[in-house]
Amino acid sequence: MSPSIVQVQVTGYRSIEAKTQDETGLIGRERSLGSGVIVDSDGYIITNAHVVKGAQRIRVVISSRSSGDSQVRDSLGLSDHIPPIDAKIVGVAPTIDLALLKIEAKGLQALPFADYSKLKKGQLVLAFGNPEGLENSVTMGVVSSVARQADPGVPSVFIQTDAPINPGNSGGPLVDTNGELVGINTFILSESGGSQGLGFAIPSSVVKFVYEELRKYGRVHRSVIGAVLQDITPDLAAGLGLTRQRGVIVCDVDPDGSAQKSGLQIQDIVLSLDERPIGSVPLAEMIISTRPASAIVKAEVLRGDKKITLEIPVTEEKNDVDQLASLVDPEKSLISKLGFFAVEIDDKLAQQLEELREPSGVIVAAMAADLLGLDTELQAGDVIHALNGKHIETIAELRAALRAMAPGAPGVLQIERDSKYMYVTFEMD
Repeated sequence: MSPSIVQVQVTGYRSIEAKTQDETGLIGRERSLGSGVIVDSDGYIITNAHVVKGAQRIRVVISSRSSGDSQVRDSLGLSDHIPPIDAKIVGVAPTIDLALLKIEAKGLQALPFADYSKLKKGQLVLAFGNPEGLENSVTMGVVSSVARQADPGVPSVFIQTDAPINPGNSGGPLVDTNGELVGINTFILSESGGSQGLGFAIPSSVVKFVYEELRKYGRVHRSVIGAVLQDITPDLAAGLGLTRQRGVIVCDVDPDGSAQKSGLQIQDIVLSLDERPIGSVPLAEMIISTRPASAIVKAEVLRGDKKITLEIPVTEEKNDVDQLASLVDPEKSLISKLGFFAVEIDDKLAQQLEELREPSGVIVAAMAADLLGLDTELQAGDVIHALNGKHIETIAELRAALRAMAPGAPGVLQIERDSKYMYVTFEMD
């Protein structure tokens, strides 16, 4: 188990907690520690997004594999030591609080994903991580809830466990007795700052989905069925004359969506999705959002006093960035140095992107799957306007400017993101 658990060392700038009114808005350089888990033997590591937020440099410490020595010798550092390895961010899903890192290493020991649908309340689990910098610590507990909505205002479902989780455990794995990844330890509820038996982990089904999306696209696409769901309240049930006081009701159906075409109707009560009982909107949305596009969700609904089973295709919610990806020509658009596919902004595209402050430049249409370029913070949707002060309008100009840079030279990209200008830096290899 130990070789799959890593320590994540982060150096960067973060907001400093203000002690007086004069100190508000201070930002300082900070070093922090978190945990992560190897999910692919080629060096892909999952951790929390908040662990790497504001990072300028990320290093990963891998536990050395035992070569036949006792665990005492391993723990005392008497076995072969692996030095920290620099890591790059492949992608971040901030709303889900997950990030995917990549290190240049092969043949690592990866942790397999557990089947979240088989998780049970009371099941024994182990929480691995690096609390307070204590490398490769492990605690034991049980699953208190398989699907807990910790914050009613946030549409996310977590695994609740009483396995002690402390600062530094964030990003580490919650593991079952089969040695499989049940979830990613994310946060605790505590008045003291230490574990009080209220730990929460992101379920393995969500982690697996986000990992595959980030690795392939560098961002997470949202899966939908074309329906709006709402939690049933006693007042809603009384007003509509429902037979159930709790559950999930369909309050809207997209006229052109797959749910409508499959027969789903407004005021249907969702009983189950893929044979999993549904008691809240977050659980329903988690099941739908973690299904790949073109998958079929089996929905059992209550319509009046009649139970109906529907098969609803999952579709991918399209946004401006997804539309841009369809314009990519893989043979002509790849900017290999920076690890993305580019599209030039012409008059037609500028009209579609009405919020652009400067209707020209090269747009990051999609990150290149399994291709790590230079270490930058570019995201899909960013518009590159200049490199080292030189105006950029075409892919050819961007490639020429990159070729002209000497090894080790600093690069500064002026980009536009969400109608705001900002600089992204990198160092030419």
